Amino acid sequence: MKRYFALTVAIFVLALALLACQAAAPLVGSTPEPTALVSAALPALDVTPLVPVSIPNLTGQQETLVGLYTRVYPGVVSIRVATASGGSQGSGFVFDTDGHIVTNQHVVDGAKQIEVDFPSGFKAYGKLVGVDLDSDLAVIKVNVPAEELHPLLLGDSYQVQVGQQVVAIGNPFGLSGTMTLGIVSALGRTLPSQHDSPSGAKFSAADLIQTDAAINPGNSGGPLFNLNGAVIGVNRAIRTESANAVGEPVNSGIGFAIASNIVRRVIPAIIATGKYDYPYMGLSSLDDLPLAEIEMLGLTQTTGVYVTDVQPGSPAEKAGVLAGTTDTAVQGLKSGGDLIIAIDGTTIKNFSEMMRYLVNNKGAGDTVVLTILRGSEKVELAVVLGKRP
Repeated sequence: MKRYFALTVAIFVLALALLACQAAAPLVGSTPEPTALVSAALPALDVTPLVPVSIPNLTGQQETLVGLYTRVYPGVVSIRVATASGGSQGSGFVFDTDGHIVTNQHVVDGAKQIEVDFPSGFKAYGKLVGVDLDSDLAVIKVNVPAEELHPLLLGDSYQVQVGQQVVAIGNPFGLSGTMTLGIVSALGRTLPSQHDSPSGAKFSAADLIQTDAAINPGNSGGPLFNLNGAVIGVNRAIRTESANAVGEPVNSGIGFAIASNIVRRVIPAIIATGKYDYPYMGLSSLDDLPLAEIEMLGLTQTTGVYVTDVQPGSPAEKAGVLAGTTDTAVQGLKSGGDLIIAIDGTTIKNFSEMMRYLVNNKGAGDTVVLTILRGSEKVELAVVLGKRP
């Protein structure tokens, strides 16, 4: 499976973080005798025309952000959860006029009671409809007056670009309605899910948006917006080595949100059946191998998905995908495995790109064609996808 980094889900914890000038002295002294002035010719100056400077319209951006908040905030909710061990807080948003609320699975994990608080001050208990351990999404149902339900628009996360400005609104540290601004730092990130695979490792959660918008404990489940006010992601986790005074994790500028196109596929399925079935190939890979290991494996290119394991009886095994079997100098790294370089004719550089393609375009029962380098030979294999077990 992929190598994992330490990640911290954004569940609620609370902590509070607590010119010289110099006057010139007057000059004192005798008055000098006047001297004769001698004229001198001044050298010609080389004058370069000034380049006009464009001054950004900060007032216009401010009006955009203020207007965005006014439009979308009525659809953002705060969530309080009571569990056997205590309680926690998170965020969410209104999905439809039937009272379905989207949040993170880890926000409602182990919930004995769920409370949903609306911006108007209205509060209601919610019922858990279903969860998805793979994406970390959950759906809550509330019965509330129609005027409390302001569904938010889902954007197309495939149109999101790195550098694009984004806004997060949620309930960090219990401070409901908090808005933060940042940019999209990267696309197509992959993190471990909460779903155990047959090998005992975690399945991968694919197609996450990385952002530097401030996301802290309590933001989990809240929306990430583009400046048009469309939801392009659901805030899920932060990666941090920083902590507050009581040792709880805090934002370090690396946050992750579940892409809206994943939300668009998963949430309706949870509402209809209580679950969503992900496509499954049954292979494992190491992402971003260092050059020394690439050379050790005898690979002829530095991009692609190197297969380290194939599950017995899986779609990948049935299609003939091969994992490495020959020991190398690196413990656990075996050479001789297939290198997947394309899927359905789309070139892939790494495991994250392959997973992003699969979860956004394919479902159980669909067929994909893998282009594989097996030594110096190029092979194409058709894989009939199954459901994640």
